[in-house]
Amino acid sequence: MATSPPWQVNNSSTMTTKSEAAKSRTLKYNDGATQFRQRLISSILSHRPLLLRNIRSDDLDAPGLREHEASFLRLLDRMTNGTKIEINATGTQLRFKPGVLLGGDIEHDCPIGGSGRSVGWFLEGIFPLAAFGKEPLQLTLNGVTDGTSDIDPSVDYLSSSFIPLLIKFGIGVDDDHPPPVLKVTKRGAAPMGGGSVDFYCPIVKELNPIDFVDFGKVKRVRGTAVSCRIPPSSAARVAHSVKGVMHRLLPDVWIHTDVHSSSGKKRKSGDVGGCGPSPGLSVNLTATTTEGVCLSVECSMNHNINSDSGDMMQHDQTVERKNIELPEDLGKRSATLLLQEIYSGGCIDTSAQSFAMLMMCLTPEDVSRIRLGQFSQYTIMSLRLYKEAFGVEFKLRADDNGGEGSDDESDDGFGSKRGGGQTIICSCLGIGYRNMARAST
Repeated sequence: MATSPPWQVNNSSTMTTKSEAAKSRTLKYNDGATQFRQRLISSILSHRPLLLRNIRSDDLDAPGLREHEASFLRLLDRMTNGTKIEINATGTQLRFKPGVLLGGDIEHDCPIGGSGRSVGWFLEGIFPLAAFGKEPLQLTLNGVTDGTSDIDPSVDYLSSSFIPLLIKFGIGVDDDHPPPVLKVTKRGAAPMGGGSVDFYCPIVKELNPIDFVDFGKVKRVRGTAVSCRIPPSSAARVAHSVKGVMHRLLPDVWIHTDVHSSSGKKRKSGDVGGCGPSPGLSVNLTATTTEGVCLSVECSMNHNINSDSGDMMQHDQTVERKNIELPEDLGKRSATLLLQEIYSGGCIDTSAQSFAMLMMCLTPEDVSRIRLGQFSQYTIMSLRLYKEAFGVEFKLRADDNGGEGSDDESDDGFGSKRGGGQTIICSCLGIGYRNMARAST
């Protein structure tokens, strides 16, 4: 009986072992499009394939991926090299094999209308990836910029909340590149959009670990009231209402009014300002403390959102005048939300929790700490995802103090004793993620 020489390798068994290893590394989920962006981001950063099944398989009228989800996949494909995307005929199953992040100059049109989402929805998914490409990212997104705060973050909110977090993790702090910048070149309210946003982010070799547990005292409140295609006095009424609430607590409150007419003026650069065809009114507020904590909230007039379906209204839908929220009520609602964020005692606002914890997972192999308020359900689901994708477990410790190292640890930042719930000190050991495309210096 002939036998194989000892130096000959059994190729069939080797290929079987590799395929089994690839299958074991694949992130598999059977609950459809839940945490769609977070799972794609984790797949790219962990270099693990992703398999999503049962994507709206129960929806007989429109099963499978929505238009904005397919658009996000196209954007990721343009940002990477070697990415493979397979979608079945009904769109209910997605296979995603991540490639290498590139960066560079990219322009992308976000879908609008009933099946679309704002540019903030796309930016929120791009932020964790932006600093790890081969080149600095210069991204231009066209679509809805305002009026969807109930379901998507606005550009102003991302600029006041997420951009400071990127800088705190060490992105853009060196002299080689300027810090990340998010700029609105043209406003576009929901549902018809027409706006444009420019986002620049430099690349880094690795992130910096953070120790962000001291809250401090609130020293100022800044905000922006944005109006599109409505009387300019509406933005001023919102600002006056916000100051009427906040001036009872501290004097340093300033709200800028950003009014846009239907026809923009010609700028020196040749671009046309103004705004899109849809009317809208929104406000973004940011409270800054003595320890550098920035807490942001936003509100928009709720007539642009169909609350039953969670989608933006179709172009041909009209709004009854009696259902439109008054500017004074919008201002009070936004001020109340900001006070609730301050009352929770976290060093970042609720909507940025999952993003901050993802960046903590990518830091060098050192301990990072951050103080958070009450967890959102999305944050809890994200913690489970990070444990599966990166193998990172967070240590959570309840803490009744408003900040460490202060004599008045139960102070709420306004000079009175805190009466809010417990804060949570979250700590983890990073995986030491590095951007291999950037040369060592």
